[in-house]
Amino acid sequence: MSQDQRERVVLHDRPDWLIRATDAFGRLVYPFFARLEFHDLDRLHGLGGPLLVVSNHISNADPPLIGSFLTPVLGRRIHWLGKQEALEWPVFGPILARNAVIGVRRGEADVDAFRAAKRVLDEGLVLCIFPEGTRSPTGRLQEAKEGTAILASRSGARIVPIGISGTTSIWPRGQRFPHPRGSVTLRVGRPFSLEPISPGGARREALQAATRRIMSSIAELLPAPQRGVYADLVSGSAGERMP
Repeated sequence: MSQDQRERVVLHDRPDWLIRATDAFGRLVYPFFARLEFHDLDRLHGLGGPLLVVSNHISNADPPLIGSFLTPVLGRRIHWLGKQEALEWPVFGPILARNAVIGVRRGEADVDAFRAAKRVLDEGLVLCIFPEGTRSPTGRLQEAKEGTAILASRSGARIVPIGISGTTSIWPRGQRFPHPRGSVTLRVGRPFSLEPISPGGARREALQAATRRIMSSIAELLPAPQRGVYADLVSGSAGERMP
């Protein structure tokens, strides 16, 4: 999908019938694969304006979990950045496109993905991003890309952190299809905003600090073994709340 094609994509704030049906199907099927536990979904109530949902990413089961169970609480459509190859798959690709996935070709300049993402937020909508850029091969947090912090700072969107654990048990990397096993937990953190990052000599340090702020908000929602490179950023009180 070229930049010109992305700019012609019509964006909406309300879920249409297909998104509602897809999410309802997810809520029906997901419990057959895992015991589900949710925490602090009430933090999503009444959130308007541009929202940037940020989450750790450990399994292909993560997007269906977020989309199926957060969309009804938000009452708003969640837009996604996804690999263009998936949108070109027969049958499944058009369904992804209708479910608000915006295609980005891997290996292209990051500016294209940034423009597509910022357009969603500039129109006051909801965008979900996995700041690590790909699924973690270990299940632990990896170094995040700085693009998420830039996007949040420039758009002024509120950030909603999400922590997911357990989805690797039902759909690990390298496995083609999910299978029933174990339990899955999703936690919602407190929404927050970043200060604008000004150009200048201190921009790099401010960007790094903003990225750490985003990732620490996710790490606080995860069990200690999943916090990875951001474990040291979790305060003692936050750590005590987690198993």
